[in-house]
Formats: sequence, C-alpha cells, structure tokens
Amino acid sequence: MSKRDPHCRPGGTVVSIKAPDAKQVFVAGTFNNWSTTAHPVKRTTRDGHWVLDLDLAPGTYEYKFVVDGQWCCEPGCDKAFDGCPGCVPNEHGTMNRVLVVEELPTGATPAVGQRL
Repeated sequence: MSKRDPHCRPGGTVVSIKAPDAKQVFVAGTFNNWSTTAHPVKRTTRDGHWVLDLDLAPGTYEYKFVVDGQWCCEPGCDKAFDGCPGCVPNEHGTMNRVLVVEELPTGATPAVGQRL
C-alpha cells in the first residue's frame, strides 16, 4: 500500500484519449519519469474513450500516451510540433502535451468525489 503525498490533489487531474481500436493505453510523462507502464488508462466506453484520474502535486507536467506500444499525443497524430495549443516541442521533434495542476486555495478541501 502506498502512502498518499499530502500535496497531491486526489482525483483532481483527468487525462483522456479517444482510441477506439486500442487494446492498451498508458500515460507516460514527467510525473512518472516517462514510464510506459506505470499508469494504465482505463477504457470507459465501447466507442473508444480511455480515462485516467491522476493524483498530482501542483506543478507543470509534460506527457504523452502510449497506445499499443506507440508514443502519441493522439492516435495517428504524433506529428512535428506545429504550435498546437496545450503542447510543447520535445527533443524527438514531435509534441508533448502540457498539464498544469493548480494549488488548492488556502484552507480548501475537495469534497469526496469532487473533481477539481
């Protein structure tokens, strides 16, 4: 059993992707040292939506999806960086998504089940 970091926002950060033909989806990024297996994403619908709730401390993170072993921002869309909003260029000449986790206001506590 892992101990929760008190600075993390439980269930406060959601990443999702539509990959209807995918068999496995993971998310890899600066929050997990780019591990391709640490964060499996769960298929939520038959039409191919995959969703993962992340518990992350406030900060700015870069990430990508790993869909059936292939790195991508979206399936079929791992092209050269072209100024896409919410993305930054990476050292491979493609894009990483950017995720910003805000701090909770002083004294605020999320309600059970509340999305932040």
